[in-house]
Amino acid sequence: MLVQERLGRPDVDADSEALATACNHELRVNVPAASAKRRGFRCLYLVDAATLFVAMAAITVARFGFDWPTYPRSHYFVGFAIATLLHMTVYYFGGLYEFEQRIGHRPWLPRALLLTLVAVGCDATVTLLTGRYLMPRGNLVVLAVAGAVLISFNRWGARRVRLLRAGKPRMLLVGSPGDIASAVQHLADAETDAVIAGSVTDPALIVAEVDRLGATELLLVSDQALGIVYPEPLGELERRDVGVFRLIAPADTLLGLQRTRQIGGMPFVALREHALPASRLRFKRLLDLAYLALLAPIALPLAAAVALYVRVVGGRGVLYRQERVGRAGVPFVLVKFRTMERDAEADGPVLAASNDPRVTNGMSWLRRTRLDELPQLWNVLTGTMSLVGPRPERPQIVARLEGEIAGYARRHDVPPGITGLAQTQAHYQTDPGYKLGHDLQYVVNWSPVLDWEILAKSLVVMARRNAR
Repeated sequence: MLVQERLGRPDVDADSEALATACNHELRVNVPAASAKRRGFRCLYLVDAATLFVAMAAITVARFGFDWPTYPRSHYFVGFAIATLLHMTVYYFGGLYEFEQRIGHRPWLPRALLLTLVAVGCDATVTLLTGRYLMPRGNLVVLAVAGAVLISFNRWGARRVRLLRAGKPRMLLVGSPGDIASAVQHLADAETDAVIAGSVTDPALIVAEVDRLGATELLLVSDQALGIVYPEPLGELERRDVGVFRLIAPADTLLGLQRTRQIGGMPFVALREHALPASRLRFKRLLDLAYLALLAPIALPLAAAVALYVRVVGGRGVLYRQERVGRAGVPFVLVKFRTMERDAEADGPVLAASNDPRVTNGMSWLRRTRLDELPQLWNVLTGTMSLVGPRPERPQIVARLEGEIAGYARRHDVPPGITGLAQTQAHYQTDPGYKLGHDLQYVVNWSPVLDWEILAKSLVVMARRNAR
C-alpha cells in the first residue's frame, strides 16, 4: 500500500512512499454515491436548455433591440423553444451528457462546436421544410459560435462545482513498485487537482482498496495484461462510477491510439466495460426504427412472397424460431424462414457450414441471398435486434466460444444484427475467432456511416452469391 507501516508489507519502496506521502494531503473518504453524481451531472440538461434559450433571445436583442422584425415576439419565443429542443437532442445523442470522470477529461469546446454546428443545421432544415423561421437567419451564425462556447463554459462550471462539493478526485495506482514510484513523481508535479489515495501491487486487492480508500479513479501504471481488470473488476468499478485508466506503453502506439488522455503529463487511455455509451445505443435504435419505416413498403410484400414460396416448396412450418443470445447476453427468440429440414439439429446445435447438407432442396438460394432473414425485421421492430450488428448465436455455442476465445462476450455490447461486418467480410465456414475480430471492430467503431457502408456491401454480397 501507499504507506508500508500501515499494512505491514513492502508494496512500495521508500522513495515511492515519501513521494506519495507528500502528495497524499488528505486520506478522508468523501465520495458521494454514484446516483448522486449522475443526478448532478444530469442537471446540465436544465442548465444547458436555459442557457441556449436565453442566448437566442440575447442575440436577437443585441441585433434588433426590443423591436424584433417581421414576426410578433411570441412567434420567436416558440421558435427559440423548438430550436432549444433540437439542440438538446443533438447534444444528447452526441454524447455530451454521458457521465465523465474528473481527471484526464477531453477538451469540451471542439465537441461542443461540432455538435452545435449540426444543431444549427437542424434549425435551418426545419425552416426549409416548414417555411417557419425559428429565429432571424443571421442569428444562426452567431449561435453556432456562442452556443458552443456557452455549453463548454457550463461544463467547466459543473466541473468546478463537483470539485467543491465532492473534493479532489482520489487516485489508486496499480502496478509494480518502480512504476508506481515514477507515476507518483509525475502526478505530484503536474496533477494538482487530484489526490493520490494509495497504491497496490496485487490486482486481486483492487476492489477492496477502492472501498477502503474511497478512490474515484484507478490508474494502471504498469504494462499489465488487461485481463487483470476485464471483465471484472472493470464492470463493478464502472457501476460505482470509478474511472479506470491504463498508461500507454511505447508499444501501444503501434495500435494507432487516438483518444488518449493526459494525466499528470502521462498518456492514458480510458477503459470501459461497454464500447458504446447509452446515448449512442439509443441513437442507433432510433435509426433502426427510421430505416424500418423506409423499408416497409418494399420489405412487407417481399416477405409475403418469400413466405408463399417457402410454404409451397418446403411445406408447413414456414417460420423457424430459435433461441439466440442478444445484447448484454440476454436470450431472445429469433425468427427466420425455415430453410433446413425439421430435424436438422436433432443431435444438438451445429454451426452452419458452406453447402450444408441439411438445407432443403430449393432453399439454398434463400440462404445465399439472406432472404431467409426477412422475418428478423420483426426482431428489429421489437428491439431485440438491429439491422446491423454481430450475428446472434445460440446459448450453447456462445457458452463454448466464451470459454475458448478471450473477449468473446464484448460482441454483446450492441444488439445483434441481421447483417454485420463479419457477414460482409467472412463466410459461414470462417473461424469464429476471425469473425469476432470483425465484430469487435464494428462495436468499437460504430457510426451511422459504418452501418450504411455495411448495408450497401451486404446488398453487393447477396447479389454476387445469388449469381453463382
